[in-house]
Amino acid sequence: MKIAILSRNKNLYSTRRLVEAGQQAGHEVHVIDTLRCYMSMASLKPEIHYRGRVLEGYDAVIPRIGASITFYGTAVLRQFEMMGVFPINESVAITRSRDKLRSLQLLARKGIGMPVTGFANAPDDIPDLINMVGGAPLVIKLLEGTQGIGVVLAETRQAAESVIEAFMGLSANIMVQEYIKEAGGADIRCFVVDGKVVAAMKRQAKEGEFRSNLHRGGSASLIRITPEERATAVRAAQVMGLNVAGVDILRSERGPLVMEVNSSPGLEGIEGATGKDVAALIIKFAERNARPNRTRTKGSRG
Repeated sequence: MKIAILSRNKNLYSTRRLVEAGQQAGHEVHVIDTLRCYMSMASLKPEIHYRGRVLEGYDAVIPRIGASITFYGTAVLRQFEMMGVFPINESVAITRSRDKLRSLQLLARKGIGMPVTGFANAPDDIPDLINMVGGAPLVIKLLEGTQGIGVVLAETRQAAESVIEAFMGLSANIMVQEYIKEAGGADIRCFVVDGKVVAAMKRQAKEGEFRSNLHRGGSASLIRITPEERATAVRAAQVMGLNVAGVDILRSERGPLVMEVNSSPGLEGIEGATGKDVAALIIKFAERNARPNRTRTKGSRG
């Protein structure tokens, strides 16, 4: 097979591992800088040009599209789809999962457990918004934030009101979530490939921090998940329409709660914590499914 990996940096761990796994399986693998792709949308003849040449002959494309370039990256991916190239994750599914508010609305509609979440626009509604999620302490999240950036724990009602007012004053889009105290600053990253959880790790926040992101100094360790957690992760990925996903779950007194579904989950933490060759499993998924014109939007269209 001829595989394209959309990535801004060929030296990133996840990109390198996918290249290695693809080459070890005997495939031709090319890393393509997403932002250097440009497109011709002539009727019935879609083309992608890259550094002065036409990209053609690819069987599969693996999108590693950063959050900051979602708009352009998914446009490039759509062009691959129009050319009949099989995407590991489809453009519609990636766009859906990147919209934090929309993704939570879809999960809620399907009855998947998640922290109680509130969203408002007017400062006058702040007191009721705080009541809606059970009062302080609570978590305030920027909708455009990634890797724990723009996530604030407000421990008192006064602090919550001040932070929410400040964000609103800057015209920033935020959501407010209940704080799951019993999670103890830890969450579970379930790595889903083709409808199965192939690896899972526990991410623990460093002392004095409530965000468990590895980029913020959190630690990762192997964990055994429950059947309910496994089923929740699989369903969450299916609702988003993602074939490959990182589903972040909190353990709560009322069962597993989904925080986020990531369409470009990193491989370094999960492979290091579990010892599993996740990159090879992604390549095997491509081998099983890469046929011309097999793009189809899965999951809810909401």
